[in-house]
Amino acid sequence: MAPRGDAKLFFCSLLITCYCSVTMAQMAMDCCLTVANKTIEKQFIADYYQQTSGRGCSIDATILVTRRERTLCAPPGEFWVQEVVKHVENLKKACKKNRKLIRCKGMKKL
Repeated sequence: MAPRGDAKLFFCSLLITCYCSVTMAQMAMDCCLTVANKTIEKQFIADYYQQTSGRGCSIDATILVTRRERTLCAPPGEFWVQEVVKHVENLKKACKKNRKLIRCKGMKKL
């Protein structure tokens, strides 16, 4: 009887593994479909990350996250976007040293 029980357990675990793999492969990614080349004041931005085409998304974009946790899609090569990214990096460094700065309000903890 033990071999049949082991076989059932094996097939049950195989079935669960396959189901989880299929489910995770079908998870939707949150991608920018277009970018807006409208400048945004850098004091409103708390974070950013890059979206790369070919990794589940169709276009390259810099995703800017506001202090109110809204996301804005910007073109990565634009000068103003690079300036915003530099500003956020400098702000992250300053806030890591001193979290009590007013400028750090809305920034994610590092």
